[in-house]
Amino acid sequence: MRHFNIMGITTVMALLGSTALAQESRTFDVSLALGAQSHHAVGVHKFGEELERLSEGRLKIRPHYDNALGAEREVVEGIGLGLIDMGVTSTGPMGGFTSEFLLFDLPYIFRDHAHAHGFLDSEHGDALAQRLQEAAGVKIIGWMENGFRYETNSVRPINALEDLKGIKHRTQESSVQVDTWTALGTNAAPMAWTEVFTALQQGVMESQENPIPTIYDVKFNEVQDYLAMTQHVYSPAPLMIGAQLFDSLSPEDQAIVLEAARIATPVQRAASREMDERLVGELEALGMEVTRPDLAPFREAVQPVIDKWKDTVGTELVDAAANFQAAQ
Repeated sequence: MRHFNIMGITTVMALLGSTALAQESRTFDVSLALGAQSHHAVGVHKFGEELERLSEGRLKIRPHYDNALGAEREVVEGIGLGLIDMGVTSTGPMGGFTSEFLLFDLPYIFRDHAHAHGFLDSEHGDALAQRLQEAAGVKIIGWMENGFRYETNSVRPINALEDLKGIKHRTQESSVQVDTWTALGTNAAPMAWTEVFTALQQGVMESQENPIPTIYDVKFNEVQDYLAMTQHVYSPAPLMIGAQLFDSLSPEDQAIVLEAARIATPVQRAASREMDERLVGELEALGMEVTRPDLAPFREAVQPVIDKWKDTVGTELVDAAANFQAAQ
């Protein structure tokens, strides 16, 4: 009988061990709004490489490009509900979950990349991530970036603020953005990302705004003749995982996921910055006329928008972002 008990325990332990090993291997489905050559993809691919390396091949990713798993808001909701494992989106839809994220819709808050990165990598970025997790069940594991956003249109070159007057402009689904582009003189209306290219192609919309790598990746140059270097908004592209999914991982695998994201984020940011600088010339070579208007009148025109939305976003948060100085 004693021998039987030992054999029984050994068998059970072996079965439990094999089950644990089976659970330790995982492939995460990751949603991207852009294509496999985009600046988003650079970060996701690096994250996947590090995830596999750190886990010795147990943890992998399976990217899904070009909104294959749904539009951005659907993806954020899906991650929170556990329908999608992970994803990278802009912060455009996140103000609908928690008003603090409307900060990234406010114009001319961030001066340059160092300003934006320093703010996001500080306690302020941590607090914003916590608010999204509480509101949507989505955990931000890396503040990757879309980049600064620029205006394109099919009507005329933008050499001065008044050149925007009357142009039919698409915004993300954000009241702050509608107010911003109305203040800048356009006829602004929100539209889902998946509809934008066709709307520009058909003339339903005449103008849009996005980071340079996105403009290039989506081939907006095929339906837009003019690119204005307005640099009006800095747009993060957070790498996210479902909070419940993250909590279900072992402490070891949680640490691996966080470390892979920590390594991948600066790689993605550097690629975004490099593309931002290089692809302006590429777009010019493809026929777009690039203008660099004086931005002082733009900043002045949108100040009432900042004043209007400051309380909603949080006065302290807006001031902390606008006045942020990285530690030397």
